[in-house]
Amino acid sequence: MTDTPHPHSAQAEQTSASADGRSGASRRSVITGIGGMTLGLAAMGLAGSAAAQTQTEPDRNTPEAGPRPAVACVLTPEQTEGPYYLDLETVRKDITEGKAGVPLTLRVTVVNAKTCAPLPGTAVDIWHCDALGVYSGYVAGGSTPDTTFLRGVQLTDASGVATFTTIYPGWYVARALHIHVKTHVGGTVSGGKYHGGHVSHTGQLYFPETYNDRVAARDPYRTNSTARTPNARDGIYQRGGSSTLLTLTQTGGDLGKGVTGTVVLGIDPAATP
Repeated sequence: MTDTPHPHSAQAEQTSASADGRSGASRRSVITGIGGMTLGLAAMGLAGSAAAQTQTEPDRNTPEAGPRPAVACVLTPEQTEGPYYLDLETVRKDITEGKAGVPLTLRVTVVNAKTCAPLPGTAVDIWHCDALGVYSGYVAGGSTPDTTFLRGVQLTDASGVATFTTIYPGWYVARALHIHVKTHVGGTVSGGKYHGGHVSHTGQLYFPETYNDRVAARDPYRTNSTARTPNARDGIYQRGGSSTLLTLTQTGGDLGKGVTGTVVLGIDPAATP
């Protein structure tokens, strides 16, 4: 079945979680703030990254390839959940389900914004569209209600790092390329599902435009007929998105071999919506 671009809109993304736009979709929480705001914690650099990981040597000719971001004691601004969250709770590292696209290894480091300490055992819940702008779980553009591609949960390790295998997302009407993210604390895993706990952060992750341009020129992204919105013209990105701009490292000289994206989320584990 061939996907076609999903008829999303910026207005739908900016609607609060209580105005979901799809009857019957389960919700763990209602996110009322759209942009969110930094709560005044002073930035204090912490040398090095808490994410102990092995990476392929970056291509020195690749734009914006560089070291992983340093952990900082800063509360990451919250952003809208958007209308396409599903409470699937499925714990898995590989969320591609055969979807075509530039391979993306996503590493999310979660730290306590008050202490800079890593937060092991935090559930990181992500979801994003495919190369043509389609979300799983919704009837539109060839998608079906029971699909689950590009959604999953991982628990952070002892260094506070959660790792996913996915693809570089595509785009849809009036939104920059992004990945949605929630963190949950206090729950447990059984039967391959995350249960209980509470949401401690809701946000979005973004991509550098130099990479977006290069990815958009490749298959299957170049068959996406929807006009692409840059970060600078995305109203949601403008409300704190620069703080969750991924640091990307290309795997070798061929973009088709994939990229690794890293980001640090500073959260208050006791916070609830």
